[in-house]
Amino acid sequence: MEPLLEIRNLSKSFAVAPGPLGGKRQSLRAVDDISLTLYRGETLGLVGESGCGKSTTGKLIMRLLEADAGEVLFQGEDLLRLSQRQLRPHRRQLQMIFQDPYSSLNPRLRVGDIVGEPLHVHKLCPPAEMRTEVLRLLRTVGLTEEHIDRYPHEFSGGQRQRIGIARALAVRPSLIIADEPVSALDLSIQAQVVNLLQDIQQEFGLTYLFIAHNLSVIEHISDRVAVMYLGRIVELADAEALYRAPRHPYTEALLNAVPIPDPQRRRSHRPLQGEIPSPINPPSGCHFHPRCPYAQAICSQQRPALLDQGAGHLAACHFSSEVGRFRLA
Repeated sequence: MEPLLEIRNLSKSFAVAPGPLGGKRQSLRAVDDISLTLYRGETLGLVGESGCGKSTTGKLIMRLLEADAGEVLFQGEDLLRLSQRQLRPHRRQLQMIFQDPYSSLNPRLRVGDIVGEPLHVHKLCPPAEMRTEVLRLLRTVGLTEEHIDRYPHEFSGGQRQRIGIARALAVRPSLIIADEPVSALDLSIQAQVVNLLQDIQQEFGLTYLFIAHNLSVIEHISDRVAVMYLGRIVELADAEALYRAPRHPYTEALLNAVPIPDPQRRRSHRPLQGEIPSPINPPSGCHFHPRCPYAQAICSQQRPALLDQGAGHLAACHFSSEVGRFRLA
């Protein structure tokens, strides 16, 4: 399979100002030396708790934020080394669907102008054909001609997200980064939007980086899944293999936390202890060791490498072979 996007040793830190009582400025490492590969036509799910660095990773790829270190190779060219002028042709190929359909649309523009703006900026459509092309895009995402002259506030959350999808499709991208695209929607609408994303992927041959914290959504849409914890990738595998037999304790804990609508099934796993550590002062060694039921002395001393545990299943754990002792009964 051909790599479309390769992320190599990507890192990003933010300076944290002192509190009202004073103190020194500190550094928050949001993305900590991560590497990922996306293959053409696949969906890679990126999952983890809030604050783990998922959305920051997406914005670094898009260069909505500037990375501290690393490479983002898109079709072999490092986007991080390009000037804004050199980057502009690549903007057509990489698009983003944002989490909040309410704030991601300009409330002063009609839908036709919102969807048509990328076509105008990139000079992809003659003015005389603009309305026809915008209507085609709206119909692709399940909207109709009557919606073209309305403002965003006249739509429901699901409809607004469809508008955002149409805007992303306008420039005919190769890769779409979907940053929690359904988390702000009702459950019934989430399924509709996820199914729409799968349909247009088939129709347009798209590649997705799908960022979410909902394990059920990630399982449904993803070919492979990367699990992130405190800025690091801790596990990466085919979706089926990861959900069937996780090799990292954090992934196991996430899967065991999913509610099961069967009172007859009992849980034999140990629940996670404690709170997520502060990313300003993360634990030494493996970041997960203070909460891990498998932790031993080496876990606090040495950072585990992300290694192949067999069949391309990567996990960053000193005791990945032990994972499963506390799985569901």
